[in-house]
Amino acid sequence: MTNRKLLTAEGYQRLQDELNDLVRKERPEITKIVSWAASLGDRSENADYHYNKRKLREIDRRIRYLTKLFEVAQKVEYRPEQDGKAYFGAWVELENDEGETTKFRIVGDEEIYGRKDYISLQSPMAKACLGKAVDDEIQVQTPKGKMIWYITKISYQ
Repeated sequence: MTNRKLLTAEGYQRLQDELNDLVRKERPEITKIVSWAASLGDRSENADYHYNKRKLREIDRRIRYLTKLFEVAQKVEYRPEQDGKAYFGAWVELENDEGETTKFRIVGDEEIYGRKDYISLQSPMAKACLGKAVDDEIQVQTPKGKMIWYITKISYQ
């Protein structure tokens, strides 16, 4: 199963809630508006009709995307044996020799959108952190050269 998509339990629930909201609330509301606007007659200059028809297509596209996602999604639950090491779903805090710090959560590709504090499991930084513990050193190749960071904290909340 090479095309599986990993999701944290929270990310899985958030996307499931989004899909349910689109199907049960948003799509029916927009469909009513489109039907009402279409009943007014000439659609060529009917802004309500055109705007909401476009919005309906966007909703349908998102519903199709999320439905296909859930066909290959795998919810990854936190397990106590993960404590002390950085794995999928972990919040990781790092510090470098200059005292700069950063904090992020390692999540699946589908969860990073709209969040500056989430990074993809596929990113070089996440890959460098996987399996490491507090006080471990990680090295990440960046456009500026090799960067060295130290893990200062790992949590799963």
